Amino acid sequence: MDLVNDIMRGLIGIASMILICYLFSNNRKAIDWKLVVSGLILQIVLAILILKVPIVYAVFDWIADRFVDLLSFAEAGASFVFGSWPDNTWAPVNIDPTLAPGAEYVLDASDPNSKLTIAKIGYMFAFKVLPTIVFFAAFSSILYYLGILQKIIYVFAKLMSKVMRLSGAESLAAAANVFIGQTEAPLVVKPYLEKMTRSEIMCLMTGGMATIAGGVFALFVSLLGDQFAIHFLTASIISAPAAILAAKILYPQSPDEEVNRAVKIPKEKIGNNLLDAISLGTTDGVKLAVNVGAMLLVFIALIALVNAILLGFGNIIGINDEIAALTSNRFNGLNLEYILGLLFAPIAWLLGVPSDDIMLIGQLLGKKTVINEVIGYIDLAGLQASSEVSLHPKSVIIATYALCGFSNFSSIGIQIGGISAIAPGQRKTLTELGMKALLGGTIACFITGAIAGMIL
Repeated sequence: MDLVNDIMRGLIGIASMILICYLFSNNRKAIDWKLVVSGLILQIVLAILILKVPIVYAVFDWIADRFVDLLSFAEAGASFVFGSWPDNTWAPVNIDPTLAPGAEYVLDASDPNSKLTIAKIGYMFAFKVLPTIVFFAAFSSILYYLGILQKIIYVFAKLMSKVMRLSGAESLAAAANVFIGQTEAPLVVKPYLEKMTRSEIMCLMTGGMATIAGGVFALFVSLLGDQFAIHFLTASIISAPAAILAAKILYPQSPDEEVNRAVKIPKEKIGNNLLDAISLGTTDGVKLAVNVGAMLLVFIALIALVNAILLGFGNIIGINDEIAALTSNRFNGLNLEYILGLLFAPIAWLLGVPSDDIMLIGQLLGKKTVINEVIGYIDLAGLQASSEVSLHPKSVIIATYALCGFSNFSSIGIQIGGISAIAPGQRKTLTELGMKALLGGTIACFITGAIAGMIL
């Protein structure tokens, strides 16, 4: 019965997300429903293969483990530069969602090593987590220079091109977004950018919003634990077809427009030689790490300021005690988390989150959209470690998948600036499609969360 309920909730959630895209579509008559259905089927099939078929699961789990192994090398470099810390015993909360077929969840809130403290996460984030971004950026540049990353991208691009009948540029961009993120993926289709149609640009932008890059993959694993690596990898892969179907509903290809369906990766390399590629990747990684740290510093400070104002206003109108009583002290009064929880709680329910947790998961979905996914995952780690909150394991998994993407307001500016720098002629199109791409990327992540809720 629970399985039937999970599937029904998931189907309702997916249908609701597709309906939202349909309502905001610029040309409903031109929607290619065959493409939409094939994209959804591809996403579900990939999810089932990766998470439920033992052989396929073992392969992807091995790949995820190798990513985790890379973290230890990044830590070696960080330890040399920053030295050892006197207290290095912190570990993420002990939840085991490995989800090998037949596996069970285990949540041990009594384990002292699973407690997350502000002091520990502060220095861990600054001196252990952020350095992984720099290392992964450099490592990705090495793979790209050697041509290894292009071959992986080509295989995924061919698959999506055949199943969903996409143009070559769309397929390459969607596949590249899975591995190298929204700022680097456009470089893979650089020769095609100026001639891409508005629908193709929409697909490129939405794909960037719905997936993550290798650097933040490492960051998220460091925050939540090695056992989540397989889920971050799976989420980024299966969100690619979800982003395509959302983009093609919101801005379908006009029937009278001709597109190039040839899948050809440009032979351009990053850097003149291997050392140059490493240097360029390291520089990009430093910029990204500093940007992530600075954004978190500012946004967390602003959230504290807004919460102080809202709490004071709640005291004036006398609703703080009512909110605390209504939420069993999960919220101490009127604050941003409570407001976002109210707004996104219905979405959380649609995705399959148990009713007891919809407010808490709703606030994470809201923060991810309004601010960014990093803060969403930091809050998720904090909720797991809290002795006052007991999240249902299924809520944790759905949140893990639904948060896994760059779909937030700051990404609009990042994409407009990054893509227009290499394709100035598309700047007007980028600015006009920014909000729709944000909606499409958010919907894609939510569909991925709903599918995770059905399968897991």
